Amino acid sequence: MKLSEFEKLLAKQVCKELKRSANKADVSAVLKALAVTLRDILKEDDSINIPGIGTFKVVERAARTGRNPRTGEQISIPARRQVKFIPGKNLSEALKG
Repeated sequence: MKLSEFEKLLAKQVCKELKRSANKADVSAVLKALAVTLRDILKEDDSINIPGIGTFKVVERAARTGRNPRTGEQISIPARRQVKFIPGKNLSEALKG
């Protein structure tokens, strides 16, 4: 799904929930604000739980040795921080069918 399609669907859902109009520009601004807020929270090594959706948290990946698939040569992969998403119970159950 493209971002513009997602924004349209989200605007419709917001209208339904709030019982008032919400346009695509408002939804786009909220999505941008959400992205910035998530980034800032995760930058501080915190986690954020969004009820009904799931939890975003930062995990440390250890340094390890990998292999270049083209040459077979061993390479060193440095340690890094990565965002991990753990789906919430409602989302997991909805996807099970």
